Amino acid sequence: MDKPADQAQQHPKHPRTDLWTREVVDQAIAAVPAIGLRQAAEFLSAMNVPHSVALRTLVYPDRRRN
Repeated sequence: MDKPADQAQQHPKHPRTDLWTREVVDQAIAAVPAIGLRQAAEFLSAMNVPHSVALRTLVYPDRRRN
């Protein structure tokens, strides 16, 4: 499903440069079915992933970076 052009401009996607955060976020996303959303969020918080990143990746999967 494509996003309207104006929405894409509001949330531009940039290539991830922080590989450590990418790995931690990928682990949390993969663990959601087994441990649940709350524990995945707690894991990201404990790993010092910014709240905005954790929220975007766990709650809004369509906003995740490739």
